[in-house]
Amino acid sequence: MTIQPARGTRDIYGSDLRAFLFVEQTARELAKRYGFDGIQTPIFESTDVFCRGVGETSDIVSKEMYTFSDRGGESFTLRPEGTAGVVRSFISEGMEQNVPVKLFYAGPMFRYERPQKGRYRQLHQFGVEVLGAAQAQTDIEVLCLAWDLLGALGVQKYVRLELNTLGDAPSRDAYRTALVEYFSKYKDQLSEDSLVRLEKNPLRILDSKDEGDKRLIENAPKMTDYLNEESRAFFEEVQSGLNTLGIPFVVNPRLVRGLDYYRHTVFEFITESLGAQGTVLAGGRYDGLVQQLGGSAQPGIGFGAGIDRLSILVQELGLVPNAPRAIAAVPVGNENVPEMMKIAHELRLAGYVVEMAYSGNMSKRLKKANKINACCAILMGTDEFDKGVVTVRNLDSGEQKEVKINELSNALNEYRNLQ
Repeated sequence: MTIQPARGTRDIYGSDLRAFLFVEQTARELAKRYGFDGIQTPIFESTDVFCRGVGETSDIVSKEMYTFSDRGGESFTLRPEGTAGVVRSFISEGMEQNVPVKLFYAGPMFRYERPQKGRYRQLHQFGVEVLGAAQAQTDIEVLCLAWDLLGALGVQKYVRLELNTLGDAPSRDAYRTALVEYFSKYKDQLSEDSLVRLEKNPLRILDSKDEGDKRLIENAPKMTDYLNEESRAFFEEVQSGLNTLGIPFVVNPRLVRGLDYYRHTVFEFITESLGAQGTVLAGGRYDGLVQQLGGSAQPGIGFGAGIDRLSILVQELGLVPNAPRAIAAVPVGNENVPEMMKIAHELRLAGYVVEMAYSGNMSKRLKKANKINACCAILMGTDEFDKGVVTVRNLDSGEQKEVKINELSNALNEYRNLQ
């Protein structure tokens, strides 16, 4: 029996890993330009962090978490998302004294879901969080970062931004009352999950995938009709800021996101290029979450981007930068291997990608160089060794020249743009 990876997980290597790292590294570098610092939180937390933070009625908590008891009887959960853990760290590490705090993270998350294209049980996310900033300007900047990230990856024209507001606490409470009144008339038609949500968090019904629920949702009250003046002005300021920056969006009054901690601005960047799994980046404002997890009353906003989905998207669109072309170090005869290894080492220290051809005659070693798409080969036989030179052969044109070993690094500069 061949041992296979666990269902819903995958090995990432080769071109898949190049796409994965392209997405992650692009996101990290862009977040730094926006003034964010990195953070790494544990991959498991006390289960209470997610039950209190994400919400017991969310699909993540009620259906998807990987939860276990350790030998001491404590309940822990593999992190299903990044925000709750970052907020827990914000509180436990005393960051509340230095707000606003801007953090980014990247790493694996774990959800028990039905695996399909772009959806895994071990998924990977890049995320940013801003804690301690209540202004609409912060929402605009976070959305601008998300838009710029999609631009840096080359996928802006393949996504659309859907935007909504959940209002402040009084607006949300008024809307909640209206939803309960509306959906209570159709209890006999609601799905089992939505009946539970009706009692605990009726806004979650709007996120239902049940076809019967969807028909009822079409005529449900809209959040925009229950916004107070403060919430309405906040949302208008966000929209105005996006318009000023030239970031296109559509308002989707049914967008609520799947987690219970959101307030005010919520958003999703959606693509039609990945089949059913169309959301590649999403987030929103969560002004009550810090207090909900035991901290002070601090506002917050952030987003999570699916590295797996984005890496699939950039691959399918042909947007992943080509792998660097190596320089092949080819000793002619085994007696020159030690000297060639020394040369390869020095070139690597100088910043070149060098692949050592270890075995076979010169013909076989050059075939290997062509197979790995090397840009040039460095050849050294007895004659070259005696003269203190190597032969540099351009593997695209076939042209070659002798170069002194002590001048080799500078002589290879023409190949740096292929590295």
